[in-house]
Amino acid sequence: ARADGPALIAALGQQVPTDVLQLVGDGIVAALSTDVPGALGLAEGCVLGLRARRWPGDEELAVELEAAMGRRAWPALSPLGVDLEELSDMLELAWAKTGLLDLESGQVWPAAAIEYATEAEEAHPDFDDPDRWLYLTPEGSRGGYEDMDDFIATVPDRVVAGRLAKAIAEKGAFRRFKDTLPDPLKEEEERWYRFSDERRRGRARRWLSDAGYRTDHGRPAIR
Repeated sequence: ARADGPALIAALGQQVPTDVLQLVGDGIVAALSTDVPGALGLAEGCVLGLRARRWPGDEELAVELEAAMGRRAWPALSPLGVDLEELSDMLELAWAKTGLLDLESGQVWPAAAIEYATEAEEAHPDFDDPDRWLYLTPEGSRGGYEDMDDFIATVPDRVVAGRLAKAIAEKGAFRRFKDTLPDPLKEEEERWYRFSDERRRGRARRWLSDAGYRTDHGRPAIR
C-alpha cells in the first residue's frame, strides 16, 4: 500500500513465499522501479511462480513484472491507483447494485455510498460524468465457491477434507466451510485466508486488465 520497495525486499529476504505471489508482486514491481538491490532476483522468482501456478490474474502480473525488469514492453493498459482488495470486495458481492470505479483517483464507490452522498447533498464527484467512471457490476459468489473447492483439494488430512466438502455441498456453504475448520486447525484456517485473498486479488487484477487498466505500482491506492 505504501509502495515501499526497500521495506518489502528486506522483509522477503531471498525468496518469495509462493502463497502470496499476487500480494507481494505489486510491491516487487515498485521496488524494481527504484532499483532496490535484490528486487531483480525476487522478480524472476515471482514470475516463475506465477507462471507455474496459473491462477486468474497471475499471467497479467507476470507480464507487468517482466516489463518492470525491462524484458518486454508494458502492456497497453492505463495505470490506475486502485486497491485490489476493495475492488475484489465489490466485484464478489452476492447481492448488490452496480457500483463505480473512479478513473481519476482509483477509489471504489459502492452503490450505497453513491446514494448516501447524493441524498445527503454532501460534496461528491460528478457521478454522471461518463469519462470519469467505470461501472462495477457484482459477479456474485461463484469464484469464492470455486476457491473453497480448490482449497479442499490441498488439505492433507482427508478426513477434514471430507468434512469441508460436505459443508460446501449444503446450504450456507461459506459459513459452514469456515465453521468446519476447528480451533486445533488454526494453521489450516490461516492458510485458507491466504489462499482466498490471493485468488480474489488475482481475479480483481484480471477484471481490471479486461477493462483496459492495471494497477499503478508507483502510486499507493487510496484507503
